[in-house]
Amino acid sequence: MLLGVIISHPHQDHWGLVTQVSPRVPIFMGEAAHRILREALFFSSAGADIKPAGFLRDRTSFHLGPFTITPYLMDHSAFDAYALLVEADGGHLFYTGDLRGHGRKAALFERLLREPPSPIDTLLMEGTLVGAEMDDPRGLATEADVEHECIALFKETQGLALAAYSSQNIDRLVTLYRATIQADRDFVMDLYTATVAVATGHPTIPRPGWERVRVFVPFRQRLQVKESGDFSRVDSIKVSRIFPEELASTPAKFVLTFRASMSRDLERAKCLLGARLIWSLWRGYLEADNRTRAFCQDHGITIHHVHSSGHAFVHDLQRLADALKPRVVVPIHTTGAKGFEQLFEWVALRPDRTWWEV
Repeated sequence: MLLGVIISHPHQDHWGLVTQVSPRVPIFMGEAAHRILREALFFSSAGADIKPAGFLRDRTSFHLGPFTITPYLMDHSAFDAYALLVEADGGHLFYTGDLRGHGRKAALFERLLREPPSPIDTLLMEGTLVGAEMDDPRGLATEADVEHECIALFKETQGLALAAYSSQNIDRLVTLYRATIQADRDFVMDLYTATVAVATGHPTIPRPGWERVRVFVPFRQRLQVKESGDFSRVDSIKVSRIFPEELASTPAKFVLTFRASMSRDLERAKCLLGARLIWSLWRGYLEADNRTRAFCQDHGITIHHVHSSGHAFVHDLQRLADALKPRVVVPIHTTGAKGFEQLFEWVALRPDRTWWEV
């Protein structure tokens, strides 16, 4: 019998199968994560209308059948991400979720190291970068490194600076905004990004209405608004809206949130002379994005890969294991499970689709 489903954070690989769960099964997730997914659904398949039975709150325990569950708010590239302590019948399991210790919320990771739950019988530990982190030296950058490099690139750019990133990566949104201001430019979101920023519910997140924050509504998003009849979405950003004519008149004044679907908008605006693209996503996505690469080649736009992984470096995973002192470490969310045996003591490799005792 399935007592419930807990969604640790709003990345699609962690909630994408939730529609296959019976509506009678309660679902729990972060409140801000719920808002982000609900609002994102208007624009993208990366959104979802999930109806939670309850919300996760940092270090606030709740009960689900015989289980006591305590969420721990963590540093990750997804906003409102949690690790989970699960206790039942004297056993203690800690699930890291996806986490890192080098983002804008690294203090949350350090707090966990200082104040770890104890005892821990089993540590379910993500290992996305185990065996992979040295494949791309850029992947070892911190969020602060991304900010510093973007400041320099924005200052050097002769024309419009384009920034490709995930709108749901709120850390990166803040990083790019800070770099934009320090380069003495205005930061331009698209309507999707502006909607997600407001959905976080955090007044410290850059959003429409802030000084030097503008909102561009490309054709595709204008069409979505028109077809839905939800014109309030455009009305809500009216005070911050920017049109192609302004982008074209002073392109060197702006850093523009870019996605391939707005290529035609920018071509028609004739604002690409001297432009540069900052690709602030995993490099593999760029290799698969033929449209963006062709667009840049056609317009003489240089591409700079400036990124920081949303997942923990190996040395931070080792620090976490040292702090939690589990009886056994079980690798998950990794293609390098066998590499855990060289990095941690008491590793147990558990195959998928098998039952085992904590």
